[in-house]
Amino acid sequence: MEDLLISRLAERLGSLAVFPGDAGYDQRRQVWNASIDRFPAVIVRAGDHDDIRHAVTTAAACGLKVCIKGGGHNIAGSAVADGALMIDMSDLKDIEIDAEHLIARVGGGATWAEFDAAAQAHGLAAPGGVVSSTGVAGLTLGGGFGWLARLHGLAIDNLLSAEIVLADGTVAVCSQDEHPDLFWALRGGSGNFGIVTEFTFRLHPVGPQVLFGPTFFALKDAREVLTAYAEHAPLLPRKACVWANLMTAPPVPVLPKSVHGTKILTLMQFHAGTVGEAQADLRSLYAGSEPLGSALTPRPYTEAQGFLDAAYDFGARNYWRAHNHHTLSPPLIDLLVDLAHGLPSPESELLICLLGGAVADVSDDATAFPHRQIPFMTTPGVRWHNKQDDARMIGWLKHVSEQIAVHAVPGSYVNFIAETEGNAPRAYGGNLARLAAIKRKYDPANLFRFNQNIAPDALSTG
Repeated sequence: MEDLLISRLAERLGSLAVFPGDAGYDQRRQVWNASIDRFPAVIVRAGDHDDIRHAVTTAAACGLKVCIKGGGHNIAGSAVADGALMIDMSDLKDIEIDAEHLIARVGGGATWAEFDAAAQAHGLAAPGGVVSSTGVAGLTLGGGFGWLARLHGLAIDNLLSAEIVLADGTVAVCSQDEHPDLFWALRGGSGNFGIVTEFTFRLHPVGPQVLFGPTFFALKDAREVLTAYAEHAPLLPRKACVWANLMTAPPVPVLPKSVHGTKILTLMQFHAGTVGEAQADLRSLYAGSEPLGSALTPRPYTEAQGFLDAAYDFGARNYWRAHNHHTLSPPLIDLLVDLAHGLPSPESELLICLLGGAVADVSDDATAFPHRQIPFMTTPGVRWHNKQDDARMIGWLKHVSEQIAVHAVPGSYVNFIAETEGNAPRAYGGNLARLAAIKRKYDPANLFRFNQNIAPDALSTG
């Protein structure tokens, strides 16, 4: 049966197909999270939307599930599935910048590094993530937040239209005027509805210089600094965004060698205003504590976007959880600081993301992304390199997550969910019923199901 399937796929897909054992198969199936080690039945090298249409109809005809690799950065590894037809979009990287009309057209296989570089050549940007090797497609379809979110909203808030290959192989362009139901669902509904081959974004003048970088504090000062952060960070002007991270001190020149390898608190700061404005705005977060060191300085926007790339590089094993919070309460701060002492590897962390601002200007039901009124998100994460440590690392993270969840409100950001099944209610909240109806319309057979799946026939994963 397996030989017959391979023969049928080879006949239908021709030179587009890469099978197990072929040159490039192992390289193409690899994704950012090294914990993911899955083996598709075939990988399709897509060069345009016609290739993707052909791949989709082939998968349906052969009874195969479909998975889609853009940047391959998803924590759950949804880009690759055992026995699936995997569509590799790495070659769909065309980027067109219309600086006069502040519009960008971006291929579904592009990364944010590529998009940022093209837009910044004109002094422009669209809100993206905080690691520039992330794919534009996956981050955007899940909502997409980073340093510009408080100023200009989520990636989906700047999406003007999308070209998508649907489950029946047809191509649709959706926007507020065309297929508005599908356009609503794409903005936060992840990869459930089809394969987006091109995004059209609204651009904004940004940079070319922004103030960006980390300021480090001793763990003994973390409670005081986080208490100030909890109070003042949501009140920052929208041009400012600061994330807090309890972590292990890296061996960077701005930190004394005696601190390297110890547990610290880091404030990663972004400010799109002047240096003077930034200093005045950010000072309230420090709570009068003396930093251990700081690398906060004016930088090109593209450098700020890529600043964390090395810390989150491909090739390590990763596991995350994400929790929503209306406030960072004193008990939660105490818990996080206490937990920091036990971080199980040098690359593990207890991250706090700041939202609000323009993100909260939009109602929870205006797009599929349902977490608009959440100012803080905690993201505990473990990162390690040896497979034999899997149980210990994941066990620690799950135990920590259970403790943090006591202080959280329902919901979790779809792009930060490490498991592939059972999370639709957490990811989509009150928008799930509407999403399920749209799924029934556009993908009734649930061809696109290897994701945080929205089952077409129920409010549950399928």
